[in-house]
Amino acid sequence: MIDAFLDYLKYERNRSERTVAAYGDDLRAFQAFFEGLNGQLTWASVDADVIRDWMESMMDKGNNATSVGRRLSALRSFYRFALSRQLVSHDPSRGIAGPKKSKPLPQFVKEEEMDALLDGDMWTGSYADVLARTIIMTFYETGMRLAELVGLDDVSVDFDAGQIKVWGKRDKQRLIPFGRELRETLQSYIRLRDETVIRRDTALFVDKKGKRIPRIQVQRMVARHLAKVSTLKKRSPHVLRHTFATSMLNHDAGLESLKRLLGHESLATTEIYTHTTFEQLKKVYQHAHPRA
Repeated sequence: MIDAFLDYLKYERNRSERTVAAYGDDLRAFQAFFEGLNGQLTWASVDADVIRDWMESMMDKGNNATSVGRRLSALRSFYRFALSRQLVSHDPSRGIAGPKKSKPLPQFVKEEEMDALLDGDMWTGSYADVLARTIIMTFYETGMRLAELVGLDDVSVDFDAGQIKVWGKRDKQRLIPFGRELRETLQSYIRLRDETVIRRDTALFVDKKGKRIPRIQVQRMVARHLAKVSTLKKRSPHVLRHTFATSMLNHDAGLESLKRLLGHESLATTEIYTHTTFEQLKKVYQHAHPRA
């Protein structure tokens, strides 16, 4: 039956040799598993519980959810083929859900590392440095997305009200408040920008040519400066958004308020940051408690 299925993949579905070989390995592994459970079992008599046991045994051996899900997919394809050829009377893989893939926790920069970066003496008064520090502080103190920051114009910032108007996903507008430090930093940047650069755009953040700063330049700028204080492999503007959210929760911000600040559609999206803060809490506990 396995050989017939592999011939079908190769000659009728034109699958690559590598794919056909992988399917063959997966199916033979399952066959060895169910024959090891009970010598009387066949492809036709296997039931859903046997498949679930096989998946569990793979997870116990350290296979990740992606690997197990791929093998389950191969088994489903095999049984659909066998059922269509009347080689079996039922499909035991139907309705079996693959293992859930674990979502990685969002990475964030530690508060002391952000303090070291923003308050450090590595900055000069050059336009490039003032621009970079202002952009990093804006990300950290507002949690806005890269596209939102690049899209800011001068009129987006209301210094009297202490708020920034941004256009988020699906053209949804929201207001983000900001404090005294960011107000003074933005005002200092704007003064230097207007003295140094001939603006050719209404953008708040412009490059040396006076044009709206490109996304790629912001990404490289953030990565270069975060590398000075953080060992994170990922050092992107989105990491600063994660850092903003984590810091807010660590300092008692409510989930609903954070959801609105981040511009999330669903509270479930915001809740991922509670796992991050709990991981921090566990580390503090394990370090501080004498019996931990």
